[in-house]
Amino acid sequence: MLARLHTFSLVGIDALPVIAEVDVSGAAIPKTILVGLPEAAVRESVHRIERATVNSGFVRPQDRVVINLAPAELPKQAASFDLPIALGILAGSGQIESDKLGEYAVVGELALDGSMRPVKGVLSMALAARAMRTGTEDQPPANPTLKGIVVPTANAGEAAVVEGLEVIAVDSLTQAVGFFAGAVDLPPEPCRVHELFDAYGGYEIDFADVRGQEMAKRAITIAASGGHNLLMLGPPGSGKTMLAKRLPTILPQLTADESVETTRIYSAVGRLQAGEPLLARRPFRSPHHTISNAGLVGGSSTPAPGEISLAHNGVLFLDELPEFNRQTLEVLRQPLEDGCVTISRALTSTTFPASFILIASLNPCPCGFRTDPRRECHCSVPQVERYMAKISGPLLDRIDLHIEVPAVAFKELSSKQEGTSSESMRAEVNASRVLQAARFARSGTRTNAQMTSRETRNTCPLDKVCTNLLRQSINEMGLSARAHDKILRVARTIADLERAESIRPEHLSEAVNYRMLDRSLWR
Repeated sequence: MLARLHTFSLVGIDALPVIAEVDVSGAAIPKTILVGLPEAAVRESVHRIERATVNSGFVRPQDRVVINLAPAELPKQAASFDLPIALGILAGSGQIESDKLGEYAVVGELALDGSMRPVKGVLSMALAARAMRTGTEDQPPANPTLKGIVVPTANAGEAAVVEGLEVIAVDSLTQAVGFFAGAVDLPPEPCRVHELFDAYGGYEIDFADVRGQEMAKRAITIAASGGHNLLMLGPPGSGKTMLAKRLPTILPQLTADESVETTRIYSAVGRLQAGEPLLARRPFRSPHHTISNAGLVGGSSTPAPGEISLAHNGVLFLDELPEFNRQTLEVLRQPLEDGCVTISRALTSTTFPASFILIASLNPCPCGFRTDPRRECHCSVPQVERYMAKISGPLLDRIDLHIEVPAVAFKELSSKQEGTSSESMRAEVNASRVLQAARFARSGTRTNAQMTSRETRNTCPLDKVCTNLLRQSINEMGLSARAHDKILRVARTIADLERAESIRPEHLSEAVNYRMLDRSLWR
């Protein structure tokens, strides 16, 4: 007999439809053949499935079993094919009969005792199952009769995030067989998106914890409002890391679409926290400076997301920027411009989303105390120049705001008065984002930092005074065309924070002052 089941193969963070075909026919010598470009984990599944089937009380077919995973040209990886293949063998050998096999997609890894183990990428698979059922804007439904997806219980909450799809959770092969045979009634998992946002959407840290640094908080408010990249320069212990870690607390709450988009990246690499099937807070990633190119942007023989994709819709913090390998930093150039990264290998090419706010910090010199009036700096001018030269001009050009974070005085440290809180800063950011949402309602742009050159010209007109001020700044500081546009975008954000319809000279002047590392003094 021939059995067919729907399942999925994870490629990058996308789930592609796969048909598991199992043909059981008579043969003198029992033999199992697996075809369809299976990788090692899939080839080994034959032995897992055999023992899981027997240990669950079913009979191993003493026949010739041919398993085909179609399409044949798509490489199949991971152990998520265990359950559909096992069910296909049981159906093909006549041990179960069910009309439901064609109505549900099936994914899951089997243990030797027949119990289910969680698999990676279930959220992407659930999204793909819904697309097969309902279609997309570009494609009609591929399988309108598909009702839902059967997943391991440990992945059920993650798959249930997708509305309009029945998610059936199973603990074992026996329970899955009972469901398809009609002997066990398993209700679909409820969608708990709003409950998850309420439970996991809060933060334990607050900008009120940071003493002093009100000027730095102002710059961070601008960065959060317009989605601008930010670089902080200051001596050790001035609060750069504290400020960076609190940036997500003032960003707008993730929308449902943004949350799903980010969660599927974490799901694909198995980074979701137990009991938290949906990311309700914006991600904050802070990789160590020894990270490799592949670790930062993604890679390996089978392309996998890197830190910049894990920071998608959130914040990527690079502490002690000059300590990173220069070549590693240079690979950030294209993702910072495009909001995505494409990893190409001999057999495949995969694009990962990478739209994030970059926050970087560094000391003003190797010893760190060049700008600290309380400590003496022993670094020579050539040492400082070599230290700062580790950061290339093209990379600095892509960072919108450069600010100095000075050492905090004892008076501010000992003050009982709290600083500006995350709540008040978030209110300013949200008000600014509302204006930007209205401004870009008819385009794909979401923030001022993402404006194209044409949008920048149309959105940031300057009067004569502002034009002369910008011309003088460009000529004196030797700024590039990219820096010119970034100054205009930052000025537009500052104007939005003040509810100003047009950019005024004070807005432009403040934006220019945030380009401190473009001045010859710091080069």
